[in-house]
Amino acid sequence: MGAAYFYHLTRHPLEQTLPVLLDKARGAGWRVAVRGTDAGRLDWLDERLWLGPEEGFLPHGRAGGPHDAAQPILLTDSAEAANDPACVMAIDGAEVTPEEIAALDRVCILFDGNDPEATDRARGQWKFLTSAGCAAQYWSEESGRWEKKAESAG
Repeated sequence: MGAAYFYHLTRHPLEQTLPVLLDKARGAGWRVAVRGTDAGRLDWLDERLWLGPEEGFLPHGRAGGPHDAAQPILLTDSAEAANDPACVMAIDGAEVTPEEIAALDRVCILFDGNDPEATDRARGQWKFLTSAGCAAQYWSEESGRWEKKAESAG
């Protein structure tokens, strides 16, 4: 049974934080689905990942291509990911379910702490998922480094 990790972004934007988390997930041997809510935003993230440093390149693709099932990292706006991920990274308020958390190794929910609407949405997700019995951790970078601020055993 997996857990939901909430990442409260206040110092670094998504395009800086996401590659770090993707690298860690790949280091664990996981296939990852990055789930967003807007195709244009996912296209933008796809471009940012392609423009990253060569030595830290993260092999990935946008959903809808002929090789989706083979992608180590698949950027999608669908709840279904063809690459059979062990980890889902939900961005921009993308929904996740308690059933997914139970079935996956990890679900990461990244949200912009400088956006009150995104913060409220993440709080709602935390309440919904923990009340459904999901294990969860809340991580904040407010102090300048990542610190676990809350945990629910589920």
